[in-house]
Amino acid sequence: MKIDEAKRKIEKLKGEIRHHDRKYYIDASPEIPDSEYDKIMKELEALEKEFPELLTPDSPSQRVGGEPLKEFKTVTHKIPMLSLDNCYSSTELIAFDERVIKNLKDLKAEYIVEPKVDGIAVNLFYDKGFLRNASTRGDGVQGDDITTNIKTIRSIPLTIEFKGKLEVRGEVYLPREEFLKMNEEKEAKGEAEFANPRNAAAGSLKLLDSREVAKRPLDILLHTLGSVEQDIWKTHESALVELEKLGLKTVQPYKLCKNILEVINYVNSWEHKRDTLPFEIDGMVVKVNSYEQHKILGSTNKSPRYALAYKFKARQAMTTLKKITLQVGRTGIITPVAELEPVFLSGSTISRCTLHNEDEIKRKDIREGDTVVIEKGGEVIPKVINSVASKRTGKEKEFKMPDTCPVCSSNIVRLDEEVAWRCQNVACPAQIEGRIEHFTRRTAMNLEGFGPAIIKQLIEKKMVKDYADLYSLKQDVLAGLERMGEKSAVNLITAVEGSKKNSLGRLLFALGISDVGEHTAEILAAKFENVDLIAKAGLEELQGIKGVGPRVAESIVNFFKQKGNISALNKLKKSGVNIEKTEEERLLSLGEGRFKGKTFVFTGELTMVRDDAELEVKKLGASVSSSVSKKTDYVVAGTGAGSKLEKAKELGVKILTEKEFKDIIK
Repeated sequence: MKIDEAKRKIEKLKGEIRHHDRKYYIDASPEIPDSEYDKIMKELEALEKEFPELLTPDSPSQRVGGEPLKEFKTVTHKIPMLSLDNCYSSTELIAFDERVIKNLKDLKAEYIVEPKVDGIAVNLFYDKGFLRNASTRGDGVQGDDITTNIKTIRSIPLTIEFKGKLEVRGEVYLPREEFLKMNEEKEAKGEAEFANPRNAAAGSLKLLDSREVAKRPLDILLHTLGSVEQDIWKTHESALVELEKLGLKTVQPYKLCKNILEVINYVNSWEHKRDTLPFEIDGMVVKVNSYEQHKILGSTNKSPRYALAYKFKARQAMTTLKKITLQVGRTGIITPVAELEPVFLSGSTISRCTLHNEDEIKRKDIREGDTVVIEKGGEVIPKVINSVASKRTGKEKEFKMPDTCPVCSSNIVRLDEEVAWRCQNVACPAQIEGRIEHFTRRTAMNLEGFGPAIIKQLIEKKMVKDYADLYSLKQDVLAGLERMGEKSAVNLITAVEGSKKNSLGRLLFALGISDVGEHTAEILAAKFENVDLIAKAGLEELQGIKGVGPRVAESIVNFFKQKGNISALNKLKKSGVNIEKTEEERLLSLGEGRFKGKTFVFTGELTMVRDDAELEVKKLGASVSSSVSKKTDYVVAGTGAGSKLEKAKELGVKILTEKEFKDIIK
């Protein structure tokens, strides 16, 4: 196929995909089955691979980005993203209407009333029809550039038929049903559940790896114009209609109300039917319809005077707390759970909910047998608000945290300044999956190929009881796993064998000691010759190390007190895993070199691997920081460097290009 023919074919395929995206995600009326859609997408991807010069950023195939970002850039909003004032009663709505009429010199105002989506505020900027960037609200003036993550949301068109510049704002949210599915999966894995859909959406947009964001079923509803080149729409209603025609998914359902009494009636009508919507709302937004009147009314520093958020009352119910049970998460955190007499609340039957921690139970004076008030208040996951002391019979039991893990019977610990109790046994059945996933991470033992699906199979087939058992796996056994073949099994065994030579710091991080991150692991590896010496170190010795505080020291001591952890460590030794300081770490621990005492900060995208760049300066005696201050000596700025580069300029810190950096470390 010639390039001209390929170009025509690619444009045709892109048009088909955009059409079907709109039918599926905007109109909710798909025309073709998923298999047919996938076939069109694969054909497009194959052509773009064959003709890479024809691949464009707006292609539907580019919705999932490449390598994870190191950090988000900062974006300044053309028009500040203000927050809304809240009200909670009809009286306050009437007072709002009176203020509007007064400021409009007795002119009448019409209002648009729309659902207040409980999501994350974002700004989309289109220029000449292309989505150029997307950002979070941030502080209202500046936000994070989340363009790559936003592109993973298929209801957001990458191109629109609008030739000028257009900013449009809305809420990224997680549909209620998808949220419940995600939490069911988290519960099955023993992971901490998201508190509500909003938290889940916020956490998703903060991920630096857009490939992970693409796995989250995020959606968007747009509700506000930002900056537009010219006043082409006179009312908010007309803007919503036209934005919908452009393929942008706008907030629904909304209503044009002629006066404040219509507003109050419409708001009240949604108080008890909000659960019929596929997304969470915590109220309704009331906006003056006329854009000309928006200009007259203006804004304060924080909020517009032409709009108001009416917040619904929290939803509550009373029931009996039958028993307090304990749940062990995959990181070892032990969470008390209230087992409730089932009660129907806001569209679902509630039979259990988290009590968070022991301190929370004591603060609220919650006891087994109590009558308790539970609330949903804009959250899908309920919470216990308080106990009703007046209904006590005297048979209620106060809760006391046990001394041992409810799953493996190992001693549990509570570290200084931490509210949670933890089981630190790496062989605890409730934690095995999470512990192994952490152990295999790229920045830990770097066991490439051991993804969640493989780890789950190994545990289910009882082939591993802890991460040390990975080193006793046989190639023929691995080849027999689902979706595995001889070549994949060889790759896993190769990764296992190669990891035996890893540094002491990597091993220490991989062990999963509470509060011991990559940096602390490096500090320990610089101070001690091997794992055994760390295991024997006491609190006083550990606390004497710069960078190791009392809490970290306590975590380390408690970790090596657990028999299961020592057993796993002994298995690692017998398997030939390195537990000694490497020559490279020995060089780093000397802290000598021409950059001794200097501090480097890296920002932006570098052609060399960030970890390698940091290691080079550490070898020369420097330290690496994640933030710029007056104590910073050098900032190495790659492409797309953002706020750190600006701060370095303000403070007069020496700035190096990547080429200059490579020159000075030769």
